[in-house]
Amino acid sequence: MQPRNMSMRGVVDLGAVKAASEAAAQRAARAASAPQAGADGAADAAGGFVVDLTEENFDSVLALSQQAPVVLEFSSQRSPHSVELGEVFDRLAAEFAGRFVLARLDIDATPQLAQELVVQAQVQGLPAAVAVIAGQLAPMFDRAAPQEEQLRQILDQLVAVGEQRFGLTGLPGAPGAAAPQGEADEDAEPAGDPLLAAAESALDAGDFAGAAQAYRNVISDYPAHTEAKLALAQVELILRTKDVDVDEVRRNAAERPTDVDAQTLAADVDLSGGNVEDAFGRLVETVRRTAGDDRNKARVHLLGLFDVIGLDDPRVVKARAALTSVLF
Repeated sequence: MQPRNMSMRGVVDLGAVKAASEAAAQRAARAASAPQAGADGAADAAGGFVVDLTEENFDSVLALSQQAPVVLEFSSQRSPHSVELGEVFDRLAAEFAGRFVLARLDIDATPQLAQELVVQAQVQGLPAAVAVIAGQLAPMFDRAAPQEEQLRQILDQLVAVGEQRFGLTGLPGAPGAAAPQGEADEDAEPAGDPLLAAAESALDAGDFAGAAQAYRNVISDYPAHTEAKLALAQVELILRTKDVDVDEVRRNAAERPTDVDAQTLAADVDLSGGNVEDAFGRLVETVRRTAGDDRNKARVHLLGLFDVIGLDDPRVVKARAALTSVLF
C-alpha cells in the first residue's frame, strides 16, 4: 500500500488527502464508488451515522467532515474497554442524529490503514478517538475512555466548534442541518485549524502577547506544528517592533555597527517594513563583524527571521548561503 498523502501540521491535516500522485488518484477513484456514511456503509442501529472505515471509503468518509465533525474511533474486539466504548458511541451517534459521523476503524481487520493512522495521529493505545473537523484532525482521548456523560459533553463541544468556526450544520436530515447547496459560497472564509482558534481570537482582539502565548501552547503540545511556529515568529516580530521609534532605531544601528542588540532591532524594523533583503544583509554583516556570544546571538536572530519569511523563499535561500560563507 502506498503511503497516504497527508501533510503534517503537528496534528495531521487530513484535508490534504487528495490525488497528488497516481496512488492517491486510484484511492479517490475507489472512494467515488464506495458506500457513503449515512447510506449503505452505516450501522442501522445508530440511525445511519456510523460507518466502518476502510481503505476504499477513507477519502469519501473524511470528506463528510466538511458537513459534520467526523470522529475516528480506533476499535479492537481484543480490547474489552474498546468494545464498551463502541456501544456508547453507537448510542450517542443515534442521539446526535447526524450532527457528527462516527467512523470506526477496526485495527485488526484493517491493519495497514490502522498502522498509518495510529502513527500519524500519535495514538498510544486503546481506547482512543480523534476528531476531524472541516478536514483538520484534533485529539479527543487516548488510552482512557471518558464516561458516557463526559463523552456527550466532548461531542457537544465538537459540534459547537464545527458550527461556530466552520459553519458545519450536520449531515442531511440532522437537526438544524442546512439544505444542500449547488455551489459553495465563494466569499466564505476557508476553514482553519481548530488548534489555532485561541491564538486567532487573541489576534482578532489585538492581543498580540496573548496570541504569542497561545501559539507557544500549541507548539508545546505539538512541536512539529509548522503553522504555529510560523505564526509565532510573525507575532513575536510584531511585539518587538510595535512601539519602537523607527528613526531612533536606525540611528542607533548606524552609530553602533557592532552592537548586536541595535542591529537585530534594526533588522526587525527592516523586515516589518518589507525590506527583507536589507534585514538579512544587515545581520549577515553583523555576524561577520562580531565573534563569540555576540556572533551567535546575531546568527540565531537571523535564523528566526528566516522562519518569518519561510525557508523556501529565494531571499532566504540566498541569505542562508551568505551566512554560511561568513561562518565558514
